[in-house]
Amino acid sequence: MTDVKELEAAIESESPMAAGRLAELTVRDLALIEKLRIQFEPGLNVLTGETGAGKSLLIDALGLAVGARADTSLVRHETDSARVEALFDRLPEPLICVREVSAAGRSTARIDDETATAARLAEVAGRLVEIHGQHDQQRLLDERWQRVLLDAFGRLDAGREAVAAAVAAWRANQAALAELSLDPRELARRLELQEHQAAEIDAAGLRDGEAAELAGKLAAAQHAETIARVSVEIHEALAGEGSGAREATAGAAQRARDLARMDERYTPVAERLLGLAAELEDAASEVNALADSVEHDLSAIVAMEERLSLIYSLKRKYGETEAAVLAYGERAAAESDRLRALETSRDIREAEAERLLAHVGVVAADLSAQRSAVAGQLGGAVESALGGLGFRQTTFSVDVRQREAGPAEPAVVIDGRRLAFDATGIDAVTFLIAPNPGEPARPLARIASGGELSRVALAIKQILAEADRTPTLVFDEIDTGIGGRSAEPVGRSLWQLARSHQVLCVTHLGQIAAYADAQFRIEKTTRDGRTVTDVHRVEGPERVEEIAQMLAGAEGGAAARASAEELMERAAAWRLSPERG
Repeated sequence: MTDVKELEAAIESESPMAAGRLAELTVRDLALIEKLRIQFEPGLNVLTGETGAGKSLLIDALGLAVGARADTSLVRHETDSARVEALFDRLPEPLICVREVSAAGRSTARIDDETATAARLAEVAGRLVEIHGQHDQQRLLDERWQRVLLDAFGRLDAGREAVAAAVAAWRANQAALAELSLDPRELARRLELQEHQAAEIDAAGLRDGEAAELAGKLAAAQHAETIARVSVEIHEALAGEGSGAREATAGAAQRARDLARMDERYTPVAERLLGLAAELEDAASEVNALADSVEHDLSAIVAMEERLSLIYSLKRKYGETEAAVLAYGERAAAESDRLRALETSRDIREAEAERLLAHVGVVAADLSAQRSAVAGQLGGAVESALGGLGFRQTTFSVDVRQREAGPAEPAVVIDGRRLAFDATGIDAVTFLIAPNPGEPARPLARIASGGELSRVALAIKQILAEADRTPTLVFDEIDTGIGGRSAEPVGRSLWQLARSHQVLCVTHLGQIAAYADAQFRIEKTTRDGRTVTDVHRVEGPERVEEIAQMLAGAEGGAAARASAEELMERAAAWRLSPERG
């Protein structure tokens, strides 16, 4: 019998060192874990142990280290906080991510000794680890996700982006068109109103302050006779011949000047009196002018009243002041111009909508053709991978079809068909599987059992591994629903996947564990009266014993150990065989 250790040593020399792989995970005070540190290897790492020992707890710990939502219930009883530290062999230098969760609910994160948010942690470290659990397997049943997987397989990113950009441009134009979409009668009504208002204000020829000026003139006209009579009296009192104040003041000024020649102290008095005489002359002239400005013509008064009435009417409609009315008129004129241009703008937008929709049809049809071309390739590849996982007579295909648009639904016309579309294109993608010969292929969501779904998920991940740049893939419960007969092909598939990625896998099946590049046993022990979870790597005879217990339980004995050795030898031989590819 070939020595298993020699075979494993030969295989280990083939294992790649994935840039960004998880090198080490340190956990403290997380649920049953008091303190542990585990160093992972490139290739396939399996975590084994009894149910409830804490295998999935390590996956939860890793999730915290890469930014998953913190759960305070995971903090170990009677401790203040839990701490997880992950070391990644990222190039060009290692990356250290730390997450602490306090019992009080506070979560802190650090990236290379710098404080970070959980979101930032997820952005940086989340790219290095992809965790697959039952939720991810259920996601495989979503036809939208199936379309994403098909596009990833075909590397159709450029086509998807072209369709998304074309649809976004069409939607933006539709939004702009909606703003222009006025009922023609409503448009005519609004245009007529704005033009009327602008014309009415423009025809009035308003001046700022004109109403106050007219109101003053009309008030004066109402008292024209009194104003004329009193104005004459004022003028006579100021400048009347022989009796006016101006003449008296001028005479007094002359006498003061005579006195100033005798006593210069009278000089200022004479100057003041001369100034008063001039002021009296000016006042008399201004009284005459004001009296002459009072309107006596009845027709002119009526015209002023009509003008003032017009101004008040405009103010009631458009603003409190003449300036406000004029501003309203400017806005009405601008709105009239906009409304007149609206129909032209709408015609332009409608023509643009036709062009953009046609472009959507072109890029969507091109993407659809590409999807149809790669659908057969993906179906064949997955079917082949499923054959290696125990589905010997299973058929798997990828259906790409389009949906006819409803009468009121936006559509692109391709080959005479009105097809519904969205930002992903015109295609609905469905994975079809027929596990049993003679049965028609049906959608994966309607036919796959839990075990079948696990293996389909693994097959697809294996096929997409080349396009997937995530360094570390984690599979929790990948063997759900899988029996011993199907387990060994799953182990082989995981090992093949681990040639291009580091793989961590939680399993309870010895047939899978036998294909591991490194195996770690998780177990519960009692320390100082408390239950704790421990982990350590099993190798050599200890690994044989662990797999024997996985196959037959603790009481398996020599027969179980012999089966375990045979299983490990068979796995090692297969990994070295040229036919395994």
